[in-house]
Amino acid sequence: MGTMNETWIGRTLTVATSTDPTLSGRQGIVLDETKNTLTLMEGEHTVVLNKNSIAFNIDNSDVVVQGATVSQRPEDRIHRRYRKA
Repeated sequence: MGTMNETWIGRTLTVATSTDPTLSGRQGIVLDETKNTLTLMEGEHTVVLNKNSIAFNIDNSDVVVQGATVSQRPEDRIHRRYRKA
């Protein structure tokens, strides 16, 4: 199973690139995931990120996940098959 088929809640997410330059490099613990958003805990603050505008890594892995590719409910994403890039 790859990174895209695992649950991300409780894991560290790092934004690799974003259409909003202020989001690049942000890092936090994933608190929640919906179809279109990821909620992170950054220190004492929570931040909601739109999946369509970011590419990210989970737990410092080499795999960069394009947020637009995983724009479905988490329970559907876990069972879906993805092509290797």
